[in-house]
Amino acid sequence: MQIAPDPLTSPEIAAFLQAHLDQMHETSPAESVHALDLSGLRAPGVRFWSAYDGGELVGCAALKRLDDEHAELKSMRTAPHRTRQGIASRLLAFVLDEAGRAGFDRVSLETGTQEFFAPARELYARHGFVACPPFGDYRPDPNSTFMTRSVSRSLPATT
Repeated sequence: MQIAPDPLTSPEIAAFLQAHLDQMHETSPAESVHALDLSGLRAPGVRFWSAYDGGELVGCAALKRLDDEHAELKSMRTAPHRTRQGIASRLLAFVLDEAGRAGFDRVSLETGTQEFFAPARELYARHGFVACPPFGDYRPDPNSTFMTRSVSRSLPATT
């Protein structure tokens, strides 16, 4: 599997992200859907990566800068027919490493409370995320679970 920055210009990634938004709206009340659309993912302060396996788009994730030390994990998605194959774990580890390289001390996220999101909450807990109060512009929401973890800062590679 290869994970690389994505400029968010291909019809393939646009369709993949639209499927993500559609699924979030099917699963959660509209006021509790915090997934970013293409324009939100293209905003300054957001980095976005896609994961490909043998030329097939199998996942994506984004990191949104909240301040100099804190970032938010956004748009974490695995292709539905490829879940439970380790793609999300690899993507998450990659993004956490990138967060450390970018100098962030903390990465937080928001996910749903519904049963649909149980595998995601379990994944995040396995990777060291713990429950936390709402952060950034979020407010308490019975449909949202907020999680956070510290990140080890990495020094940029030198050649």
